Amino acid sequence: MKLDLVQEINSDIELVFLDSKSLKKHKKYTTFKKAGFEADQDAICFLHESQLIACGIECNNNDNIRAAASTAIKALKQANYSSVSLDISKENLQAVVEGIILGGYEYNRYKSEPKKSKLKNFYLTSSDIKNLQDEFEKAVIIAEATCFTRDIVNTTPEDLNPPSFADLAKKLSKENKLSCEILGEAALKDEKMESMLAVGRASRHETQLIHLTYKPKKKAKKVVSLIGKGLTYDSGGLSLKPSTSMVTMKMDKAGACAVLGMIKAASELKVDVEVHAFIGAVENMPGGDAYKPDDIVVTRSGITVEVRNTDAEGRLVLCDVLDYAQDKVNPDYIFDFATLTGACMVALGQYTTGIMGHSDSLKRKLEKSAQNSGELVGTLPFNNHLKTLLKSGIADISNVGSKPFGGAITAGLFLDKFIKKENKNKWLHFDIAGSAYTETPWDCNVYGGTGAGVRMITDFLKNIK
Repeated sequence: MKLDLVQEINSDIELVFLDSKSLKKHKKYTTFKKAGFEADQDAICFLHESQLIACGIECNNNDNIRAAASTAIKALKQANYSSVSLDISKENLQAVVEGIILGGYEYNRYKSEPKKSKLKNFYLTSSDIKNLQDEFEKAVIIAEATCFTRDIVNTTPEDLNPPSFADLAKKLSKENKLSCEILGEAALKDEKMESMLAVGRASRHETQLIHLTYKPKKKAKKVVSLIGKGLTYDSGGLSLKPSTSMVTMKMDKAGACAVLGMIKAASELKVDVEVHAFIGAVENMPGGDAYKPDDIVVTRSGITVEVRNTDAEGRLVLCDVLDYAQDKVNPDYIFDFATLTGACMVALGQYTTGIMGHSDSLKRKLEKSAQNSGELVGTLPFNNHLKTLLKSGIADISNVGSKPFGGAITAGLFLDKFIKKENKNKWLHFDIAGSAYTETPWDCNVYGGTGAGVRMITDFLKNIK
């Protein structure tokens, strides 16, 4: 389906968003009433004889508009119209574009006979097209970067493993003129990244560290490092997951996928920010060479970690990547993204990303970007009492807490151990375990990867000062 911004068009059907007040003023109010349509949020009503489809909204805010556009595109793809038009304003442009592109997203790579829609063209109409064109193109870039991220998350672990992840990064670097550096296992050993290497030791796929860089043509306002957990598959290792919990574990690379989507959007939007993307691409498998509970691993920073659970592997990857990233780049901000803990879903629910860190002002900035972009975030507080749960009797720190409480926070506190003192207030940790993948469609998210984090961070980069 092609999405266009035009001044006017004669389409097969027109889409309108109606709340309870605008419904009563609409010229087809009587017909809508007979059809039982009351403009409830996301309710759909086709008036085929009038070439009209209405979607209800509770009120005219961007979150409701985005959700309604998502609902409408799904309904239209099931109908037999080849084109649709929708009149828009500057205020709801981005929400509409995201609702259409993200709500209409399908991942059909593994379907032998994907169902084809007759809908070919979606026209957004406005009399002020000259002033909206730039914002329209930016909104499309952000939505498509989110879909790009979804595609990677949804790719099976057989097709997307650490080496093929590195190949994907190389391809993106060529297409978007980014610099790209890949470290294989020999280079990782030279860097003394033994914690990261231990996690991938039993896999037949070689562990990779990926570093992509985008530099603007103008002098950069800020430098931002984005770090992504890239567990292309997580079996739990020797601390094997139950079989039902292994299903969907292809999504354990969602943090790394989001980081790729973020730098893709940043380079295409040409933001005046230098962006570095660091990805630890690893596969965690059982086997005769697997790392074990009771092992002590020495991280790149020299801190020793007692392994008490091999399924708490993401933090063992991230601690080395974070240390490497801090030595390679001196940024203004450091953000890491990881499907790190199921405990985050217990705390905040399935739809919300957990934010942790030391700087309250930085958290507020990211909360604002999340609100602007339609993503949901919640702050989880650090405290020294939870830090004591990570004590080890034989190493500097344990990779899991001694009690089954506050698991998302103790995981964040583990990572905090590897953030240098001068970077404490520059760093935020984002736990996207709940928000990165869904098996139940919600809002503009369909089955599978959601692309969590891409829209939020892109908004932050666009508005950075």
